[in-house]
Amino acid sequence: MSADPFTCRICCLGAGYVGGPTMTVIAKMCPDVKVTVCDLSERRIAAWNSKNLPIYEPGLQDIVEAARGKNLFFSTDIDTAVREADIIFVSVNTPTKKTGIGAGMAADLQYWELAGRHIASIAEGPKIIVEKSTVPVKTAAAMARVLQANSKYAFQVLSNPEFLAEGTAVEDLLRPDRVLVGGEQTPEGLAAIDKLANIYRRWVPVEKVLTTNLWSAELSKLTANAFLAQRISSINSISALCEQTGADVDEVAHAIGVDTRIGPKFLRASVGFGGSCFQKDILNLVYLCRSFGLPEVADYWHAVITMNDYQKQRFAEKMVAAMFNTVSGKKIAILGFAFKKDTGDTRETPAIHVCEQLMKEGAALSIYDPKVSVEQMNYDLGSPTPDKVCMEQDAYIACAGAHAIAVLTEWDEFKTLDYVTIYQKMVKPCFIFDGRNILDHAKLRDIGFQVFAIGKAFSNETNAD
Repeated sequence: MSADPFTCRICCLGAGYVGGPTMTVIAKMCPDVKVTVCDLSERRIAAWNSKNLPIYEPGLQDIVEAARGKNLFFSTDIDTAVREADIIFVSVNTPTKKTGIGAGMAADLQYWELAGRHIASIAEGPKIIVEKSTVPVKTAAAMARVLQANSKYAFQVLSNPEFLAEGTAVEDLLRPDRVLVGGEQTPEGLAAIDKLANIYRRWVPVEKVLTTNLWSAELSKLTANAFLAQRISSINSISALCEQTGADVDEVAHAIGVDTRIGPKFLRASVGFGGSCFQKDILNLVYLCRSFGLPEVADYWHAVITMNDYQKQRFAEKMVAAMFNTVSGKKIAILGFAFKKDTGDTRETPAIHVCEQLMKEGAALSIYDPKVSVEQMNYDLGSPTPDKVCMEQDAYIACAGAHAIAVLTEWDEFKTLDYVTIYQKMVKPCFIFDGRNILDHAKLRDIGFQVFAIGKAFSNETNAD
């Protein structure tokens, strides 16, 4: 009988934006570790086993294809993978609750608990369970109780929060700022922490693999996203003041960003932040603060969400006001629907809110995004009729015959479009609303466009006048 070629076996429950890329990079960097990614969705697993992965991340396809079938496997056979595994990552969905206690703020942990109960029911020995989903503080303790109550084996529950940014997930995993592993401060807990930390230490510098207690690890994830979102809302609040005073938000951001105490990151004014994490995690943090009797702290963090909602609404209202206070019957080209470039993810994308507001005003939308599917856009907008919204596969077609263009995602290709040709085929006067401040506004005004940009004074004058 041949010896087992693998020194460790890892299973991940959940083949989504976190589980899939994380496990892929572990497999790449640890060829002696067998990594099995499991999901109940046959369609999702089939996509992971194909040339068209269910998510888009630069560089991910190549890494998957290099490791798949060697030490990286994607399967719907959850039970076998759990029984074989030494370490089980739980990366299931933890959405914001829609009903019941804490609706609209608290995390819905039903899938997380179900995963724990299933592990306990089929495990044939002790395991290390790793929280990879974003969960509230003290969730690990609840998981440990569920496991202990339903199994005769000993389990160690660790927290290993992800700090990935969509669009750069592979780079973030290969060269992370830090890896955080939290666990119980007992001999057994510390041994489990060390075992997981040693996996990461294969390629991450030792000083960047941080170890903490469970609660610090869980709270660090929520706090990190809250701080990042806070910076975006802060500069967006200043963008509104810039538009009224004649200041330029990019110049203000640069001036404060060169201060080493502040730094330049996440000071890019825009139509607003989106994605699966920021809003969900802040609302979760708000709920936790209120649950622990800290209303002032809760209100402070909720203001970050309030400002983000204000920014999206303000952008849509600016569009209507600039276009003579009516967009009824006017075609508006929407360039970009994903919440950021280099991803096809549309969760909480500002484009949804802006499009919905324009539709309520009677506009006819023509949307183009290089990575978001027509099916996804239809779903996000509630399956609108073709006379209200059409999805195009080409930016030039989307813009032809339009009264205005709204740039809602910072895709690089939008910077290099031939705006002279686009201008010639639009209804005059032509408007451009740059929700990401990525275009050459002076050049656009030379062509004849009336340009609105975030945090810059708006004028209906063009350089062509």
